[in-house]
Amino acid sequence: MNKHHHQLTQEQRYQIGSLRDSDKSYEAIGNIIGVDKSIVSRELKRNSDASGYRPKVDSSVFT
Repeated sequence: MNKHHHQLTQEQRYQIGSLRDSDKSYEAIGNIIGVDKSIVSRELKRNSDASGYRPKVDSSVFT
């Protein structure tokens, strides 16, 4: 099984934050920025705290 790796750009991270603030679903956000909803979900879980989502450059690679 081939795995595709995708690292979000800074622009995509800011789009995720803005779209999530607009109450868009993970699936809708993924469709808009061109990634799977699971990537959006992991990004939000990985970079959120009590203050909310913090878009930042992360060296993690998503599969």
